[in-house]
Amino acid sequence: MSRVITIDYPEALTMAVEALQSGGLVVLPTDTVYGVGCLLKAPAIDRVFAAKRRTPEKAIPVLLASIGDARQVVDDFPEPARRLAEAFWPGPLTLVLPKRADLPENLTTLTTVGVRVPDHAATRAIIAAAGGVLAVTSANRSDQPPACTIQSAIRYLSDAVMLYLDDGTCVGGVPSTVVAFEDGEPVIVRQGPITEEDVRAALA
Repeated sequence: MSRVITIDYPEALTMAVEALQSGGLVVLPTDTVYGVGCLLKAPAIDRVFAAKRRTPEKAIPVLLASIGDARQVVDDFPEPARRLAEAFWPGPLTLVLPKRADLPENLTTLTTVGVRVPDHAATRAIIAAAGGVLAVTSANRSDQPPACTIQSAIRYLSDAVMLYLDDGTCVGGVPSTVVAFEDGEPVIVRQGPITEEDVRAALA
């Protein structure tokens, strides 16, 4: 049975970490849209795919508590990516970087993983308390609009989620910009709040 509490509820952090450690899914607010997350454990990641009706070839990104936590999931953090992280994190920028070989195979079938530090202090505190990294993707059904309210997330995911953390309407409302790198040059994979001009200006 799912529970819904506000993110500022005194026991919210403890309840979220307990739910995650038990293998459950938690819906979290971010600076962009609501996300559904779990620990980087294969059975929990499978639950995310099932809840979203997501096909296995679609990778699940990772939210970090801080830039230093990237080392838990990425094998290499090249200088251009680090400069973008320093410019835009915490914030709505996902960087696609070479993944560590020991990550769960069902997190991503690619050689890369998307990572981001969200600009939401309470959610970062939960991620930090859970170990610094969580597999988190938008809290919707695949190919449906993102959830900008907790009510939308509940409508999409229902009892597949153990705990919903409500923080009203997400102020961003648009999924993050996704940037990959080819031969050291940034490539916009998905346009979001941060523009290509913003990215190139940060690297100039």
